[in-house]
Amino acid sequence: MEVAQLIAAAEDGRWPHVVVLAGSERFFVDRAVAALKKAVVGEGDGFNEETFHGKGGSATRIIEAARTLPMMATARFVLARAIDQLAAAELDRLTGYLDDPSESTCLVMTADKLDGRSKFAKRAKKAKCMVEAAPLKASGLRSFITSEVRRRKLRLDADAGAALMDAIGTDVPALDDALERLSLYVGDSQHIDLAAVEACVSRVRVESIWALVDAVGMRNRKGALRASASLLAEREPPLRILAMVARQLRMVARVGDAVGRGMNPQEAARAAGAPPFKARELATASRRLSTPDLARAFAVLAEADMALKGSKRPPDVVLQTAIMALTAP
Repeated sequence: MEVAQLIAAAEDGRWPHVVVLAGSERFFVDRAVAALKKAVVGEGDGFNEETFHGKGGSATRIIEAARTLPMMATARFVLARAIDQLAAAELDRLTGYLDDPSESTCLVMTADKLDGRSKFAKRAKKAKCMVEAAPLKASGLRSFITSEVRRRKLRLDADAGAALMDAIGTDVPALDDALERLSLYVGDSQHIDLAAVEACVSRVRVESIWALVDAVGMRNRKGALRASASLLAEREPPLRILAMVARQLRMVARVGDAVGRGMNPQEAARAAGAPPFKARELATASRRLSTPDLARAFAVLAEADMALKGSKRPPDVVLQTAIMALTAP
C-alpha cells in the first residue's frame, strides 16, 4: 500500500490494526499519523491513546499497550515513533506482534530508515503492513499536486501547475503551504491560474536558475556567478542549486533530442515533461548546448556533487568552482 492510499483510507474511516511507516518524509508521516489517530479515537480522550519513542524504548511496553483493551470505546491508538532507534533485540521482539495484532488497536510504528535485511522489516513486508513514506521524487510531483488540488476542491491550470513545480520543486511542505495560500488567494472562484501563482509564489528562485542555465549556455561567467549569488542570498543550499541546474539541463537535453526528431518546441516541451511556457527558452538553450557540451556539464556537476558530499571545502566555494568550469571557453 502507498502512503497516499493509507491516508485516503484513514480519512474514509478505515484503519489497519498495525502499520509500519518507513521513510524520512515527515510531511507524509505526520499526515498519515494524524489521519489514523482521528479515524481511531477522533479528537482523543486521553484514555485510549499512548505514544512511545524508540531510543531506549521497550518492545514489551509497546506490545502491552497495544494489547490493552479500550476503555469506554471501541478502539485504541498506539504510536511508536522512531522504532529504528530501538535496540536490535527490542525491535526483534516486536516482530511476533505483526502476525497477531490486536483487533481493537491501531498500532502505528514510524522509522526514518529500516534495514531491509532485518527480521522485523522482512516480516513487516510479508505481513503487508509496511508503508513507504519516502521523499517525493520529481516523477511524482505532478500527481502529488493534482491530488492536493483535488483535496482542496480547486481547479489548477496546466501552466499554473508547471510554474508551481518550477518555483518550489520537490519540497513537499512548501508545496502544501503554497497551495494553501493559493486557495485563500483565489477564494470562492477556486480557480488557480498562472497569474495567481506568480502573485503568491516567489519566482526569484526559478528566474535565477534559468538565468544560471542561460549563462552556462552562453559561457557568460559573470552572469552565471551573479545568478548563483542570487540563489545563495535566498538561502538555497549549494547542493540543491546543483541539483536544480542538473534538472534544467536534463530538460534541455530532452527538448533538444525531441526537436532533432522533428517536433516543434511546444511538442518537444510536452514530450520532455517541461513547463509549456518554457518551450521556446528550452529550444533556444538546446541549440546553444551541443551534446558534448551537455556531457561535459553533467561531468562537472557530478564532480561538484561528490565534493559537496565528501569534501571539507566550503560549499559555496565548490559551487563557484563548478560554475567557473561550466562557463570555461
